[in-house]
Amino acid sequence: MISPLTSSRRTYLRVVRASAWYDLVITAGFATPWTYALVHRALSSLGSSLGVGGLPAIDPVQTMYANLLGSVVVVWALLRIVRPLPAHGLFDGAARVLFAMWQAYALVQGATGVLWLFLVVEASFGVAQLVPWWRGRAALADGPAGSAAGHALGAPAA
Repeated sequence: MISPLTSSRRTYLRVVRASAWYDLVITAGFATPWTYALVHRALSSLGSSLGVGGLPAIDPVQTMYANLLGSVVVVWALLRIVRPLPAHGLFDGAARVLFAMWQAYALVQGATGVLWLFLVVEASFGVAQLVPWWRGRAALADGPAGSAAGHALGAPAA
């Protein structure tokens, strides 16, 4: 475990904050029906120009789910920007693993190849935020039996 003022902790919190800024920039357009229509059009055009396929026609249910995703992720991003904590990186890393799995599933089912761009970023930030926790878990296996509980929401190991 590292102390609160170490450079490893500061570096980790920079990764947590960087992933939050990425989320804010990428998902803000999904948060309202009006901005989602613009994002939908842009992603469809990008997919078509890259030859990987556009998005399906926009409909009210798809828009509602996009707005739900955008709203929740924008709020989550703002929390990590304003008050980044190591635990936020742990939970965000876990969420990114889930997002990447569902994106991969959609790709296997024939979704537009534009998803590859998002999947690569999701997986990268997921690894960057989870590996320090995995390393810390391994280090705890050699330490005192009770330290795992204190470490669970503390700083990740270097």
